[in-house]
Amino acid sequence: RAPVGMQQRIAESPEHDATIERLPVAHLAEVFRAYRDRIVDLAKDPRLEYVMVFKNHGDMAGASLEHTHSQLVATPVVPLMVEEELAGALQHLRIKKRCIWCDIIRQERQGGGRIILDRDGFVALAPFAPRFPFETWILPAVHRPRYEETPAAHFAGLAGVVRHVLGRISESLEDPPYNFMLHSAPLRASTLDHFHWHLEIIPKLTRVAGFEWGTGFFINPTPPEEAVKYLRGEVSDRP
Repeated sequence: RAPVGMQQRIAESPEHDATIERLPVAHLAEVFRAYRDRIVDLAKDPRLEYVMVFKNHGDMAGASLEHTHSQLVATPVVPLMVEEELAGALQHLRIKKRCIWCDIIRQERQGGGRIILDRDGFVALAPFAPRFPFETWILPAVHRPRYEETPAAHFAGLAGVVRHVLGRISESLEDPPYNFMLHSAPLRASTLDHFHWHLEIIPKLTRVAGFEWGTGFFINPTPPEEAVKYLRGEVSDRP
C-alpha cells in the first residue's frame, strides 16, 4: 500500500508574540485538549499507527515559524525511538511486574531530590540520567498509557504544571530554545501495562556532536540535582 501520513500545525494563540508560559492556564488547557481531539480523530484512519505531537521553540530548536505553535505528525509506522522505549518498558514489566514510569514516580517521590513539581495529578521531574542539561519529564501521577484517554478535567492540571516548568526554564536560562515531545502509546496497541504517556522537555543548551551520533551516549555537564535547584527557584544565580 502507498505510504500515508498527516502533518498539522496547532496555533496556540491568536497573538503573534505569545509564549506558552505566558498563556492563561485555561487557555493552555484548551491547547492540550486540542492535542487529544486531533489524536482521537486521526485514530479513525486505520492506515495510521502513531501520532507524535511536538513543539519547537526558537531557531536552534528547529522552529520555522515565529508564531507560537505546536505540530502533529501522524505516521503509518511506530517510530523506532518509540519502539525502543516500549521494548525497554516491557522488559522492566517482565522482570519487576510493574510499569517503569510508575516506579520512577514512586522512587523520586521517596527521594525528592529530582522532583520539580508534584501537584494536580501530574509530576514534573529531572530524570536520573538526563541526556541533556535541564531535560525535564512531565507525567500523569496515575498509570495512563494513552494521552487521548486523559479526562477533560485533567488538562487544567497539566497546563498549570507545564506552564510553571516552562516559565522556570525561561527565567532561569534566559528563554532558551527548546523542544517538547509527547510520547503516547501507539494507536493500534492493545492495553499496555508497561507504558505511561509523558512529555519530554529538552532545552537546547549543548550541541550533539560526533561522539553522541557515533555512540548514542550523551555528554551532559549539568547533574539533574543541580538543574532542579534552578527549576524549583531555590537558586537565583543563572547556571
